[in-house]
Amino acid sequence: MGTHTALDVATWFLAWAEGEDAPVSNLKLQKLLYYAQGHHLAANHNVLFDDRIEAWAHGPVVPAVYHEFKRCGSGPILFDDRMAAEFDWDDYRDVEKLLIRVWNTYAPYDAWALRNRTHAETPWIEAFSPDERRIEITKDSLEAFFADK
Repeated sequence: MGTHTALDVATWFLAWAEGEDAPVSNLKLQKLLYYAQGHHLAANHNVLFDDRIEAWAHGPVVPAVYHEFKRCGSGPILFDDRMAAEFDWDDYRDVEKLLIRVWNTYAPYDAWALRNRTHAETPWIEAFSPDERRIEITKDSLEAFFADK
């Protein structure tokens, strides 16, 4: 079982992005979550969060997080006062190094570059079907793919 929810991890990325003055769109946030889950699975053989990651047309998506921020459209998601009031860096000490490494590796790319990158990776390729919705990218496929990274 993951110790965090995907929304928790998303909030960490948004808080970090705020400190870096680096805007993050929903599309980019989805890819950061995918990479964080994949690298966590490969390193620890358990999930970072329990939420499903699905293969959508524009790459991997955590539906719960997508719906939370879809009001932002393709624009940046702001780390607002409500999020800040509920956020505590200490809650993430167990995964902080991993999340910083994921940020430093993938955040320099824009959202569309990350989207294109995921389209070339086995977990999304094997799960995606243009005629079906809600196909999960399995934890096993993520762990197997990221074990080599």
